[in-house]
Amino acid sequence: MQYNDVNILRHIAFNIRKDIIVSLAEAGSGHLGGSLGLADVFTVLYFNTMKHNPKLPNWLERDKLILSIGHVAPVLYCTLANAGYFEVEELLSLRKLGSRLQGHPGRDHGLPGIELSAGSLGQGLSVAVGMALAAKMDKVNCRIYSVHGDGELQEGSIWEAAMSAAHYKLDNITAVVDRNYLQIDGKTSDVMELEPLIDKWKAFGWNVISCNGNNIKELVSAFDKAKDYKGKPSVIIAKTLMGKGVKSIENDYRWHGKAPSKDQSKDFIKELEVCNE
Repeated sequence: MQYNDVNILRHIAFNIRKDIIVSLAEAGSGHLGGSLGLADVFTVLYFNTMKHNPKLPNWLERDKLILSIGHVAPVLYCTLANAGYFEVEELLSLRKLGSRLQGHPGRDHGLPGIELSAGSLGQGLSVAVGMALAAKMDKVNCRIYSVHGDGELQEGSIWEAAMSAAHYKLDNITAVVDRNYLQIDGKTSDVMELEPLIDKWKAFGWNVISCNGNNIKELVSAFDKAKDYKGKPSVIIAKTLMGKGVKSIENDYRWHGKAPSKDQSKDFIKELEVCNE
């Protein structure tokens, strides 16, 4: 079901964040920071922007989401569950032996809504470009969305794919960059400087849209602009806070790949509730 009411979308994002915290605490491992930071992006995609049907996950004309940063699988799983692809209770099986919800999404795990087995960073945009080109050639009415970490843009394959998308004028693709300025070892500016990021995407022939990736209104507007833009692929630079919603861990790279204990999860949910008031 798609919503235009910002308050409804904010409430969905809150539920997704809560489910992320609970499922990671149950698993005892996983990537919390980036998953929380992307909850608003995924809420807008699945509950406002994308054309999809949980009851028909293989519908030919569905919009497809490629999660290139596979380690933030919790935000994808929790979004799919809240959208009705599977029962929310299954989220408690995250990372457990035999679960359909492994640390990185896999198409062979049997979970509906997974378009790509993700793990190695830098590969998702190439897959998305292939899908977008195939949709153009087959005249299939769908859009392709790919989600990337800003640290992932340090991979050269990203820019090869970006060049191809512009060459083929793939205006049916929208890439999203989670611009939280952090990666596993610290600030992106310390590991490998990405700026001037907007100018780089423009130089590669993309339509660039920058927005606050934790603001529902701005995200809805950004995705609408990307849909309407013709002749070029679009990229949304979504500026987010790692750990968004839990003040005590926001903007702390040490929570990139860390799960809360069960006691911490209770405190984090209280913080989340205060933030959501």
